[in-house]
Amino acid sequence: LGVGGGFLAVPALVGVVGLRMRAAIGTSLLVVTVNALVALTARAGTAGPLDWAVIAPFTGAAVLGAWDGRRLGARVPAATLRRVFGYVLLAVAALMAADAVL
Repeated sequence: LGVGGGFLAVPALVGVVGLRMRAAIGTSLLVVTVNALVALTARAGTAGPLDWAVIAPFTGAAVLGAWDGRRLGARVPAATLRRVFGYVLLAVAALMAADAVL
């Protein structure tokens, strides 16, 4: 379902719970962040060191992506964002189906 399942959680929070899109996205990101921090903390307590050479670039990319996403989201109309999100979701589903078949 992806890293955090946000592509399912956000529409559910909007459609079922009635949150506004911005609040649903923030809620989903908060849950993903807490989940990642708990997993990192649990992993840190196990045998073997954390590979910060791998962790740091992913963390940096996520922070920069969130920052750029916020700036883009403020400039692009909500209807366009929903449409693009739908197209990206369909493309990912098609790629996953093709990968499963092949």
